[in-house]
Amino acid sequence: MAIPALDAPPRPLDHLTLQGAPDAPALLDRAGALSFAELEAAVGALAAWLAARTAPGDRVASWLAKTRLACLLPLACARAGLVHVPVNPLLKRAQVSHILEDSGAKLLISRQGRLATLEAGDLPIDCEAVEEAAPTPAGDALPPSTRDPANLVQILYTSGSTGRPKGVMLSGANLWLGAVSVATYLRLGPDDRALAVLPLSFDYGQNQLLSAWMAGGAAVPLDYLAPADVIRAVKRFEITTLAGVPPLWVQLADAAWPAATELRRLTNSGGHLPTLLVRRLRALFPSAELFLMYGLTEAFRSTFLPPAMVDAHPDAIGDAIPLAEVMLVRPDGGEAGPGALGELVHAGPLVAQGYWRDAERTARRFRPAPSWSQYGGTAAWSGDTLVRGADGLLRFVGRDDEMIKTAGNRVSPTEVEEAALASGLAAEAAAFGVSDPRLGQVIHLVVRSAATPDEAALRAHLKRELPNFMQPGRVSFRAELPRNPNGKLDRAKLRADAEAEAAA
Repeated sequence: MAIPALDAPPRPLDHLTLQGAPDAPALLDRAGALSFAELEAAVGALAAWLAARTAPGDRVASWLAKTRLACLLPLACARAGLVHVPVNPLLKRAQVSHILEDSGAKLLISRQGRLATLEAGDLPIDCEAVEEAAPTPAGDALPPSTRDPANLVQILYTSGSTGRPKGVMLSGANLWLGAVSVATYLRLGPDDRALAVLPLSFDYGQNQLLSAWMAGGAAVPLDYLAPADVIRAVKRFEITTLAGVPPLWVQLADAAWPAATELRRLTNSGGHLPTLLVRRLRALFPSAELFLMYGLTEAFRSTFLPPAMVDAHPDAIGDAIPLAEVMLVRPDGGEAGPGALGELVHAGPLVAQGYWRDAERTARRFRPAPSWSQYGGTAAWSGDTLVRGADGLLRFVGRDDEMIKTAGNRVSPTEVEEAALASGLAAEAAAFGVSDPRLGQVIHLVVRSAATPDEAALRAHLKRELPNFMQPGRVSFRAELPRNPNGKLDRAKLRADAEAEAAA
């Protein structure tokens, strides 16, 4: 089957098992291959098992690596009328306990080793914990559902970089249309194979499965320990599509790749990709298209830059993806014109249903779209500051809660980081503001060196490239920079460490 037209109504999420040719591969892993016909049978059997021990609308949490079961659960839960709550396997018991309690999960599926780490009181009284091997066929498999695509099918918990994780509510239509949009602009086909290296609890990671299946292609889940694992999987499974976040691309760009691969496209989201790294990836994979993208969990994906424009505009994130409307709004509520800063506001059918059991946060993030919006209705107000250039392309400036306010100036951490990377002395960099009684904030720059740490040379470069008010008050070097469970830089931890150092 072909990817549905962009104006076609969404179908129930579990119908993704019907998108490919019955005998075509849908899932490839160490255990072998599942065809689309076998995927349909497995989803139906798992849905029947889930339905036999839950009630419609119950939340089912999975705390799993990228096992076959983890890949089936999003579709099986939707087919059984349940709400899937995928939990990042890197999270620890306290974070998992919060998610279980907050979501009101009735069932937790995990490995025995992970379940054994839970302490008394971590598992809600009415939540049953079962081992990963427990789900077995229970009676007749459930056929493809006829459920309303507008129904809630998933709660995705953010990484919790600011406060405790919050659950974003997604409908079947959100996930179905997100897969249609991505499969369309990536031009995926039945002969494509996507390597799913990102967490399935991350909307970007989960979409590697859904968009591949939407196009009738195959997904290859991989839990990796080192870049070499990714390289081996790309070769073994003849991968055509590889998605990553900036810290992963840093690692992969420094790895030893074979002279040729089957890769046709690389995609980046989850953070700004520095221009130097864009150049490196283009040189390393000259026959692969590079898609630079921007998104937020509350609206899935917002923009992409067509690969043909990457070489000329490596600092841009493009414009709206299919089925999304993006607008830049000034602080006074008006539309930001070219060259003016504005908050990105996303409208359209990809906007989530709000935060689970959190009306206050929902009211702040999900508000009426601006009056000039074509879609109207409820929009996701990102809190991110962007600018549209004279070329019509959007560029990321910074998150409102990450902008550095020093001596009356607003400084984008991205500008400081890119200047540090351009020196050739930094392999990775993170800039943020630390409280200062005189300036309000001073800029703290944390660097993972590309060679022997040389603060004097780095500062000399920054003084040549940046104005005085953008100079770091403090520069520190680390062997590694911390990551959050989704693989992004853990800026909250870096900032907290810096504040503690400043107070000492």
